[in-house]
Amino acid sequence: MAATNVRAQCSICNKGNTTYICRGCSKDFCFQHLTEHRQILDGQLNEIVNDHDQFQQTIIQQKQNPLNSSLIQQIIQWEKNSIEIIQQTAEECRETVMKLTQNSITDVEKKFSELSQKLKEIRQENEFNEIDLNHFQLKLAQITEEFLQPPNISIRQDSQEFIKKISVISSFEPIQTKKNQFQQLGITVAGGNEGGQELNQLFYPHGILTDNDKSIYIADFSNNRIVKWKLNSNEGQIIAGGNGNGNQNNQLNCPIDIVFDKRNNSFIISDHENKRVIRCYDQNQTNPQVIISDIVCWGVTIDKNGFIYVCDSQKNEVRRWKEGDEKGELVAGGNGKGNHLNQLNQPTYIFIDDDYSLYISDRENHRVMKWKKDAKEGIVIAGGNGQGDSLNQLYYPGGVIVDHLGQIYVADSWNHRIMRWCEEDAEGEIVVGGNSCGSQPNQLNCPIDLSFDNEEHLYVGDKDNHRIQKYEKILN
Repeated sequence: MAATNVRAQCSICNKGNTTYICRGCSKDFCFQHLTEHRQILDGQLNEIVNDHDQFQQTIIQQKQNPLNSSLIQQIIQWEKNSIEIIQQTAEECRETVMKLTQNSITDVEKKFSELSQKLKEIRQENEFNEIDLNHFQLKLAQITEEFLQPPNISIRQDSQEFIKKISVISSFEPIQTKKNQFQQLGITVAGGNEGGQELNQLFYPHGILTDNDKSIYIADFSNNRIVKWKLNSNEGQIIAGGNGNGNQNNQLNCPIDIVFDKRNNSFIISDHENKRVIRCYDQNQTNPQVIISDIVCWGVTIDKNGFIYVCDSQKNEVRRWKEGDEKGELVAGGNGKGNHLNQLNQPTYIFIDDDYSLYISDRENHRVMKWKKDAKEGIVIAGGNGQGDSLNQLYYPGGVIVDHLGQIYVADSWNHRIMRWCEEDAEGEIVVGGNSCGSQPNQLNCPIDLSFDNEEHLYVGDKDNHRIQKYEKILN
């Protein structure tokens, strides 16, 4: 501050005595108030010095103990919280994995127990072949793999987060087994020489089956005979019928399906127009036996106990026949013609699996039904969406078979294709055919029945082309 002789009023007392101007605030003060103003400035300076000293002390303390930093404290708190979250998540995941693992082990034990029972049964019955052995070997390998590496439990880490949070992912989906693929150009292995009655011809063939020698047995519908075509043969051999249509012991009338009964070393034949099911004990047609009478029979199959199942397409039902039965036991349908789950509408071909579940080609309903043992109604496992050629539809389905993986194959007759469905799938997939109606190697004309040989090659009864086509499995 500097003194001046100019008489001006004091900014505090307004007196005109000698005043002094403060260059800091540009105000005039008398001597008394100038002293007070100075004291105020000294006090403010002391406060600043005090704040300065405190801040200096804070710096010293921070240098001596850097972990007391507020940012460090935030990091420490983040670390603590993160550790708690990780520990909690890890504990939850451990509990989930332990629970899922125990469920998986229980499931494997169940499958293994079922496999053990089936092995015990075939050993006691002493009835098995290469297909059975291959099936058991594959099933055991699948169960072993499922036990060692459960396919439905895995650990996922989210790499987008700084702290990778783990979680247990459980899909509970079945083991995805690679599906068989087949050559799309069929090989004609029987017939194919137009419709006729010569031994190198077929006339609207229907049901077919193959044996371990890859011989094919064919219900030669319009020729009223059963013929056997050996591997690489140019003509067939008549093993039943072939003596004109009739109901004598040596005659058939439009045979529509055939199955082999290995327990009795005999063929079971659905003799459609004679409304009977007969048994032939050998290929010389001696002593044929009528085992079921007065039935509009279509598809026929046999379970591992030797019980015979027959479709009655007129009564819209399937019955199981034990030796000596006069009426048979109703196992599917029998509730009048209709499309409810407890009804059928002209059932044709059927298939029975090892669990006694029955697969029925429900022709007029354009669907395939599965009836579990002792069920009061079936479930739709293919089609059931009206007639059509979409992948969720069938059009007058014929033969149906199920492979060892539980995949359902259907002769989609009027769509001229073979479809494969997995249970609970919304739609199927085309296996072979589906290239419009025709007689080229990649075409079919009303395929009617299916069979696999012991190497899983697919055989198709190509009815309106009067031939049997073989589609070789593509080796992976």
